[in-house]
Amino acid sequence: MDTDVIILGGGLVGATQALALAAHGLTSIVVDPADPAVTLAPGFDGRASAVASASGRMLDAIGVGERLAGRGCPIRQIRVSDGLEPGALDFVPDADDGALGVMYENKLLRRALFDAASAAPSVDLRMQTSATETVRDAAGVTATLSDGAVIRAPLLIAAEGRNSPTRVAAGITVAQWRYDHAAIIGAFHHERDHEGIAFEIFYPAGPFALLPLPDDEIGHRSAIVWTVTAKDAGGMLKLGDRGFLAEAEKRMGGFLGTLSAASPRASYPLGFHHAARITAERLALVGDAGHGIHPIAGQGLNLGFRDVATLAEVLVDGKRLGLDLGDAALLARYQRWRGLDTFMVAAATDGLARLFGIPGKAASAVRRFGISAVNAVPPLKDRFMAEARGESGDLPKLLQGLTV
Repeated sequence: MDTDVIILGGGLVGATQALALAAHGLTSIVVDPADPAVTLAPGFDGRASAVASASGRMLDAIGVGERLAGRGCPIRQIRVSDGLEPGALDFVPDADDGALGVMYENKLLRRALFDAASAAPSVDLRMQTSATETVRDAAGVTATLSDGAVIRAPLLIAAEGRNSPTRVAAGITVAQWRYDHAAIIGAFHHERDHEGIAFEIFYPAGPFALLPLPDDEIGHRSAIVWTVTAKDAGGMLKLGDRGFLAEAEKRMGGFLGTLSAASPRASYPLGFHHAARITAERLALVGDAGHGIHPIAGQGLNLGFRDVATLAEVLVDGKRLGLDLGDAALLARYQRWRGLDTFMVAAATDGLARLFGIPGKAASAVRRFGISAVNAVPPLKDRFMAEARGESGDLPKLLQGLTV
């Protein structure tokens, strides 16, 4: 069976890629070994993601936004501080600029994307299936699937995540290291309204992030990404709800009042990886297959969405010109467009993680000086807000809310 592209991986980024192409008339076969009965279950993924305003415009443009309408929490302000010291840095957009982004629980994003992909005539979703053999050569891409089907396309897109076997098979080298950190993720309720504010409090052991979620039947609610040293992660997970909430309240200084009704928690090791290139013969990498960063700035998923928007524009332009979608010139354009941006964001987040992890009063004083300096220089502050919105650099049309 022939199609325009084969996408390996149907997660948040892979499904979005298929839908972005479908919105422009390109067909795809999405191959994913996951069982939807597992991945779409309410307790599968307790994380929440900040979808930057530019990424949100893309989801609207490809028809996913309507499935998410009213189910996220707009981020109206970001407050950054070094511990609970005075002198926080507040990123507050102008009243007519709208929210910086929207917080969504991953389970909502996953369901919306899966349902949209399942309903799209141009997307052939092959779940609980894997590619047992993939051949990329001058003639095209041929993949043999675990169910015996043989599929063909001019281009293979790898959206398999950070341990992408396709990237490894292509011989693409990766710079990678582990941080001595783990992220404890979950959610809880709190007495006071978060007012749409995302809080990032930096401690030597790592950042403590509170991310606003919509109220539910219990009351006000926030997601948490609590970075702890790797050796402490197991102990944190073993704490009962009462102990966990007491520790969280200490880190917060009680500014949201009494905490209650904690959700189940999970822990993820933190690491960095960056592929030397994101293309090879008839192959493009998107999302974590090409890069993985520290969650310090909450930009991981948005980097993947930028890949999606860029690759979609490159391929749609190529199709209109009558080019082979696996043409080396098209892939070179994608590499140029995304290569520098992903590297700069990766380097910046790695630098921030290391800077804010330095212990001692002198390091803390330097950090507070930096926070004050950004606060005092409006153009610099505006640049950070543009990054948070996903609006910096040469934006693909989809991130501007336009179809290609």
